[in-house]
This record gives sequence, structure tokens and C-alpha cells, in this order.
Amino acid sequence: QLQLVESGGGLVQPGGSLRLSCAASGAPLENYAIGWFRQAPGKEREFVASISWNSVRTDYQDSVKDRFTISRDNANNMVYLQIDPVKREDAGIYYCAAAGDASVFRSMGLGIYWGQGTQVTVSS
Repeated sequence: QLQLVESGGGLVQPGGSLRLSCAASGAPLENYAIGWFRQAPGKEREFVASISWNSVRTDYQDSVKDRFTISRDNANNMVYLQIDPVKREDAGIYYCAAAGDASVFRSMGLGIYWGQGTQVTVSS
């Protein structure tokens, strides 16, 4: 069964940059579209970005599309989310997710594998 482990979170200053990583194991990463989600304190989990299995298609939440970049390395079973510049509203827990098709991510439908999340704190 596919397992996802996020890393790269921590404390970052506003205006700084951050790269989150998601390591996949248990199944070939190229079988899945990958999404990133975040959950701010007191708010519901929300879709941030997704990438198709072959990196041909990417999708971003409107509020982040100029600052976030999603990418993947199927050969090494890794997915990344680059944030630059970081804003205070980017704080929260970031989750990596996998699904057979990226169309389920925005609605957070069935068949999504979730990681445990990595915490991002934004403070000067």
C-alpha cells in the first residue's frame, strides 16, 4: 500500500522560501497523481496544488499560483512543493496526497491516500 511521508516544514520568515518534500513508498509513484493540501489553525483542510502522474498537468489554488510550484521526481519517488515568497497566511499543516486521478483532489473525494503532514510556521 502506498505510504507518504512529508518533510521540510518548520519555522520560516515572511518573504522567505520553503521547499516541502513528500517521499512515497510501497507502490510506484508514477501510478498516482499527487496533491498538496494545507490546514490552517481553526480552518478546514484545503486544496493547494496538484500534479499529474507525468507532470504534464498542474493545478493550483488561485491564491497561491504565483508563489507555489509543485514538481515530482518519479524515479526517486519524491514530490515537492516550493513556496516563494512565504506569506503569513501560508502557516499550517501541509499534507501530501495521492490518487489515481487528480480530479478528486479539489473535492477531496474518495480514494485519496494521505500523509501525516508537516507543520509550517511563519513568523518574523
